[in-house]
Amino acid sequence: MARMFRVLGFWTLAIGLMALAGDMKEMALLFFFQTTAFVVLGYMNLSERTYIMLFWGYMVLSFLGFTYWSFFQMEV
Repeated sequence: MARMFRVLGFWTLAIGLMALAGDMKEMALLFFFQTTAFVVLGYMNLSERTYIMLFWGYMVLSFLGFTYWSFFQMEV
């Protein structure tokens, strides 16, 4: 399970670099932060249950943030 957090770190790094190349600095910084968080968590050797709970917490926060942003912040 810890390896999957390192894989998530790799993909968020790839997305962050593409966002940086596309001149989307805020998005790139957000994904670089996620990259460091995933890589650090991947090397902490926590239990599988802890990794699953962290991932579910991450998913809930990201979906709530995406829903808030798309509903209240984006222009129609």
